[in-house]
Amino acid sequence: MRIAILGATSQIAKDLINSANTSSFFTFFLFARSPDTLRKWTKEKGISNILNICNYDLFGLDIYDVIINFVGAGNPVQIHEMGVSIFDVTMHYDQMAINYIRKKPSCLYIFMSSGAAYGSKFDSPVDICSTATVAINNFIPREWYSLAKLYAECRHRTLADLWIIDLRIFNYFSHTQDISSRFLITDIISSIIYNTILYTSNSIITRDYIHPTDFYQMIQRIINSSPTNAVVDCYSLSPVKKSEILDSMTEKFGLRYEVVNNNMEFDATGLKPNYYSLNRSAENFGYKPSLTSMEGLILETEKILTNDFNK
Repeated sequence: MRIAILGATSQIAKDLINSANTSSFFTFFLFARSPDTLRKWTKEKGISNILNICNYDLFGLDIYDVIINFVGAGNPVQIHEMGVSIFDVTMHYDQMAINYIRKKPSCLYIFMSSGAAYGSKFDSPVDICSTATVAINNFIPREWYSLAKLYAECRHRTLADLWIIDLRIFNYFSHTQDISSRFLITDIISSIIYNTILYTSNSIITRDYIHPTDFYQMIQRIINSSPTNAVVDCYSLSPVKKSEILDSMTEKFGLRYEVVNNNMEFDATGLKPNYYSLNRSAENFGYKPSLTSMEGLILETEKILTNDFNK
């Protein structure tokens, strides 16, 4: 299976490549703006199932069975910094993949979308009947990312004869995550590592973190499925409340925190009280998550705190 990965320097892409490293079934073609960075990383990790590490100008010169597009902003800080340019970036690399699968319709295209495609209001979790909420008469900067993902998904649904799966990621956490990325969980881990007090708001939020092993399973299930044009929401065995995260991290890792009345969290796309999905269409592909959100967070936090990055 020959897999082309766009945005191969993104952390979630590297986690996927690392997860698949023991499989002789996959051969990867990695595309990035910094190929040398990738070469250094694959050497450090002992990644063996790589055929090419390339600049984007070489994309399409080989034959691929699957294209996975990870290009985009991976954390709130990057989303904020990219601003409106996220539209052009998303469109450019998406069009590259579409041009290829039009010439080779048997090729599967997996696009990394986001739960943010639903909009910025998550007073309740979304489900299969949910609709996207777009403030069409009052666009605000924090919605550029959401709109870019929604627009890409709309384009893909118009290409119903092509094998395209949009994979909406709500929350993902790995021990390889940059702890300066300003997610709630990375702020928590930073406080544990540096033995500082975490000041956090009294907001009541629920999140659903997919673990790298379940994400890898999801990708495998989609690759092994019959051709279709669809969208799939990612999910774990069960979501977790912020209060549960704080209590567990305090009990297991000695987190110290104080709750304050004002909002302390940084979220470039809105706070989203219930940012998770009840849409279980992934079951149609045979996906069955193995870990709850809290179990995954604990496993990956233990790896960070013990500096064991090879498990």
